[in-house]
Amino acid sequence: MSNNQFTVLSPEVEEAKRTGKPIVALESTIISHGMPYPQNVETALNCQRICRENGAVPATCAVIDGKICVGLTDEQIDYLGREGQKVTKASRRDLPLLIALHKDGATTVAATMIAAAQAGIRVFATGGIGGVHRGAETTMDISADLEELAQTPVCVVCAGAKSILDLNLTMEYLETKGVPVIGFGTDELPAFYTRKSGIGVPWRIDEPKEIAGAINASREIGYRGGMLVVNPIPEEYSMDADVINKAIDEAIEEAKEQGIKGKETTPFLLAKIKDITGGESLASNIQLVYNNVRLAAQIAASL
Repeated sequence: MSNNQFTVLSPEVEEAKRTGKPIVALESTIISHGMPYPQNVETALNCQRICRENGAVPATCAVIDGKICVGLTDEQIDYLGREGQKVTKASRRDLPLLIALHKDGATTVAATMIAAAQAGIRVFATGGIGGVHRGAETTMDISADLEELAQTPVCVVCAGAKSILDLNLTMEYLETKGVPVIGFGTDELPAFYTRKSGIGVPWRIDEPKEIAGAINASREIGYRGGMLVVNPIPEEYSMDADVINKAIDEAIEEAKEQGIKGKETTPFLLAKIKDITGGESLASNIQLVYNNVRLAAQIAASL
């Protein structure tokens, strides 16, 4: 059970908690803000299926009518997909207001980590984390995801930071905050659409059970922060680095021209990159999410 009146566990998640089954948290921003309908709903339902196939119970998180829901019905997922960007993109700062005003919110990495921690879920799969945006030395545009990783005890499995970001500064920020960064089968930070960035990671681990061991160790020593596992996109879905980087540069230039800022930036850039690449980036995005869910379920099953 959750420990407050505003967090609601689905019957499946509650049963998994009671019987000690592995659980993996999943976010909902990808449903409302990450992809067009109906691919967003198909992707979310496939993530749940892949999670179950790999021995864990999926807990897709969102705020529905002012309640932090941990575990969604198919109908709730379809609702978030249809409503799309009309649903608030919810980070840490938004949760108290969404609750008080009985609103809906699609949870980002930061907000999903909070929901997972409320429910005692220790592993969470997403596509890519937010990070330090390009030009942050003047704009101070740094994702709340990084702060959440520093203070909330949830292991986040992702395909690295989105390559629209400043990846060097993102890694520096994570180091400053003391967040353990683990490359699953890799010595370098994956760049979301591509497997390589040229930026090293401090730890490489090749077995899910060893990552589970690190999660257990962090809990035993009273470590208050989270952990980041970076899992490269499968080789066959990795995009050509030159093609994707050119598309990113074009999209960033257009965002500047249109004055796009803050939390509107990432959805705008991802949609623009999808258009520039003729949909190839969306196909890659979907496959890397599936790959992360698979690994997260294996880690959760090993805990």
